[in-house]
Amino acid sequence: MNTKQAILHTAKSTIKLESNAIANLSELLTDDFAEAVQLIYNSKGRVIITGIGKSAIIASKIVATLNSTGTPSVFMHAADAIHGDLGLILQNDIVICISKSGNTPEIKVLVPLIKKAKNKMIAITGNIESFLGQQADFILNAFVTKEACPNNLAPTTSTTAQLVLGDALAVCLLELRGFSSNDFAKYHPGGALGKRLYLRVNDISSQNEKPQVNPEASVKEVIVEITEKMLGVTAVIEKDQIVGIITDGDLRRMLSKSDDFSGLKAKDIMSNNPRRIQEDAMAVDAKEVMEQFGISQLLVEHDGKYAGVVHLHDLIKEGII
Repeated sequence: MNTKQAILHTAKSTIKLESNAIANLSELLTDDFAEAVQLIYNSKGRVIITGIGKSAIIASKIVATLNSTGTPSVFMHAADAIHGDLGLILQNDIVICISKSGNTPEIKVLVPLIKKAKNKMIAITGNIESFLGQQADFILNAFVTKEACPNNLAPTTSTTAQLVLGDALAVCLLELRGFSSNDFAKYHPGGALGKRLYLRVNDISSQNEKPQVNPEASVKEVIVEITEKMLGVTAVIEKDQIVGIITDGDLRRMLSKSDDFSGLKAKDIMSNNPRRIQEDAMAVDAKEVMEQFGISQLLVEHDGKYAGVVHLHDLIKEGII
């Protein structure tokens, strides 16, 4: 029946079936997995990952994961390999072949050619007794009892299992290499994830105006400074030192308390001891301070002197939030 309940039942059944299959993978791990990881870690070459059909798509994703975590990898489509792309494989490269059945025509043609070239070969297959399983130097068992497809045909559970084994390889290699957050940032400089790891407060605050008034400034001067610099805030500075902060909120509170503010000075309406951050701190640290204290701006310091402002909107713009 095409009802919401029926749809949700099918979705839940699919998720449960695949999650059970993933959990079972840990029971299928053998020393081959550990030895395959050590082989890749000690190799002077690259990892060439190949497959056909849906397995090729999984191979491409595993390549991306390995590359982004410090293991140089190249995708090679099994069909293209036997029509010229075998030239991708260099002497010290390790080949990972992915195939559920391990008996596809392309695999049967490709595997002997890899063996002839004497490259080490790792199989990710759901059939360890297959042609691929018998020829590989190391086998990663991706056996699943059933596809999530009701006809048990469309690659669903099996490709999930392949992907999980690829992730397990990548994480083990990552740990062996001591791959750090700084390394991750080096490989992801353009994304939000990378920015969280390398972007510093000064990279943002240096792009902003630097609003400031002295303690004796009139309320009009304060309003003009906040308006012109468009950060909703101004620092109150005396001898290059931060002595206070005035925000849009401070101005509104002043207006609610007084009808005549002509005699008031910046020092009369400022907040003392404002939250501040060092300009070489990570931008993500600025986010955490803002969240902790429920504020939208932080004053920035350099060697104890006022250096600018970082605003919540800057962090949103950069993808930190």
